[in-house]
Amino acid sequence: MMWNGKKKAITFSFDDGVEQDIRTIEILDKYGLKATFNLNSGKFGTKNPYEPNGRVVERTLIEPTQVKELYKNHEVAVHTVGHFNLTTLPDSCVAWQVEEDRKMLERLTGKPIRCMAYPCGGVNNDARVASVIKNETKIRFARTITSSYSFDLQKNLLQFQPTVHFIDEKLFDLAQQFLELETDEPKLFYIWGHTYELDAEDGAWERFERLCQMLSGHEDIFYATNGEALLED
Repeated sequence: MMWNGKKKAITFSFDDGVEQDIRTIEILDKYGLKATFNLNSGKFGTKNPYEPNGRVVERTLIEPTQVKELYKNHEVAVHTVGHFNLTTLPDSCVAWQVEEDRKMLERLTGKPIRCMAYPCGGVNNDARVASVIKNETKIRFARTITSSYSFDLQKNLLQFQPTVHFIDEKLFDLAQQFLELETDEPKLFYIWGHTYELDAEDGAWERFERLCQMLSGHEDIFYATNGEALLED
């Protein structure tokens, strides 16, 4: 695989479709970076604040009317209708959660959707669920939450392991390694997270923008959504 003749690519992936996506997209667009945003169509407009380290973080999901315009420069992908752990559901429910989310998001964006991210923490995917997605839905790529700390491409696109979470202490070291990497084989730097996490820690937004500035503007790198980076068509 080559990306517009380039051997290196960077992609971001953010889950849940929250209001913090607005500020995140402003930063991504400023630096010419691309991301995939994984949305729950059954939870639009809901509020679910949480308290990491004693700090209340607002976690308000966007409204469906915002989807098309907000994500126009990026990719919208499936995160299931209701954000259930798919490993706990029977096959028919897995297929319904994925396909109904896909159909609703396609109606909102007017674009075909072939990517997703598994919802929930912990063990949120397994071979059975991946098989259902492969055989009973139109999804062709599904991301886990297990960091590989690797830039290598993977054969299993339905249980794809990202490189690193964007709050991980290894993030900037990996970013520097990727920028300095010289390769004859295709390499992908895949960064994921939840944009509301940037409100949970002092300086996190500044740190994220510093990362984006660091990664941007390199002529040997293709900046892509998940679908652009990993699906041939």
